[in-house]
Amino acid sequence: MSSSSYQVIARKWRPQTFDDVVGQDHVVRTLRNAIARNRIAHAYLLVGPRGTGKTSTARIFAKALNCTGGPLADFDVNDPVVRAITDGSSLDVIEIDGASNNSVDQIRDLRDDVRYAPSQGKYKVYIIDEVHMLSNQAFNALLKTLEEPPEHVKFVFATTDVQKVLPTILSRCQRFDLKPIPAELIIARLQKIADDEQIRITPEALACIARMADGGLRDAQSILDQMISFCGSEIAEADVLDVYGLVSAEKVAALAAALAAGDHRQLIALVDECDATGRDLVRLLSDLQVQLRKALLDAIAQGGTTRLLGNVPMTTEQVTRLLDALREGEGGVKLGLSEKINFEVALLKAVEASRARAIDSLIKELSALAEESSAHSPGAASSGRVDSMSGREEAEKKKT
Repeated sequence: MSSSSYQVIARKWRPQTFDDVVGQDHVVRTLRNAIARNRIAHAYLLVGPRGTGKTSTARIFAKALNCTGGPLADFDVNDPVVRAITDGSSLDVIEIDGASNNSVDQIRDLRDDVRYAPSQGKYKVYIIDEVHMLSNQAFNALLKTLEEPPEHVKFVFATTDVQKVLPTILSRCQRFDLKPIPAELIIARLQKIADDEQIRITPEALACIARMADGGLRDAQSILDQMISFCGSEIAEADVLDVYGLVSAEKVAALAAALAAGDHRQLIALVDECDATGRDLVRLLSDLQVQLRKALLDAIAQGGTTRLLGNVPMTTEQVTRLLDALREGEGGVKLGLSEKINFEVALLKAVEASRARAIDSLIKELSALAEESSAHSPGAASSGRVDSMSGREEAEKKKT
C-alpha cells in the first residue's frame, strides 16, 4: 500500500451505518423510529463531547434520508448515492464548518441556496458542525429558515458547547445528547480494530488507552494509531504508559491507599518515583480522583464505609473530604510554578482534610451519646424528680 493511500484508523473505522455507532443507542433508536414512522423533523441538534459520534451520526442520517428508495434506516452502503455522501461528493449533503463559516453573509447565502431542489436525492441536508461558533447575527439570519424550511430541506447541527447556542435556535430543533462512551465499549471496539489490523495488544494496554480517551472513541482510535506506529504489531501496557506518561492502575491504587492510611512517607516516595520516570502528574491527579470516586460510591452502597482504599476503613465523609481537597488543589498543579511541589502539597492537604471532623457531625455524635447515657441511667431521672419535689416543699415552707 502506498503512503498516499494510507488512512488513519479514526477515518478508516468511522461509522458508516447506524449499526456501527458505538454507545449512542438512544440516539440511533430514535432516528431509526423517526425514519420508519415517517416522522422526520426539519432540524436536529446533536450535543456531546468530542469524538462521541456527532458528525458521523449526522452523515449516516443523511445517507438514510437520501439513499435509493429511501428514507431507509437499513440502507445499502454500496448504493451510489450513499457512496457519494461517504466520499463527500454529493451535492445534496452540504457540510459546513461553523467555526470558519460563521458570518451573517455566509448564512444569508445558505438561506438563498435552500430554495433550490435537491439534484439527486429526496432531501437537501445541511450539516453544520460546531454550530455554537456562529455569530448572533448569523443565528438570527437563520431563524426564519430554520422554523419554516422548504419541504426538501433538513438541518442537522452538531456542537460541543450547547450553552452558546441561542435559545431561539434550540427551541426549533429536536435535541439529542450524545454521552461519553463507556470504557468497556471503547475497549471492545479497539480490540476489533486490532484484530482486523493484525495487531496484538494486551487487555491492560487497551484499558490504558480507554482511560486516556475519557469517553471519546475517536481519541482512542488516534492513540491506538500512534501506538501502532511506535510499537509495530505488538503493544503492551508499559509501552502506552511510557509514550503518554501515564501511571499504572496498580500505582494509582497504591497512592490512594497511602492517602487513606495517611502515610506521608509513602506518598512522597511514590510521587518522587512518578516524577523521576517522567509521568504526567496532572493526569495522575485525575486518575486518583476517579479511584476515590469509586471508593465513595462503594462507601455509599455499603452504608457509609469502604475498604477499597486498602486495609484502612474510610467513611463517606472522609472520602468526600479527600476528593474535595484534591479538587481544590487542581489549579495549583495545572498552573503553578512547580507541578511536583504543588502535587505533593495537594496530597498532604488531602490527608489532613480526611483526618478532620465536621463540627456538625461531632455535635450530632455527642448529642446521640448524651441521649443514650440518659436513657440507660434511670437513677439519674429519679434523683432529678426527688430534687424537684424537695425544691417545691422548701418553697411552700417559705410561703407559710
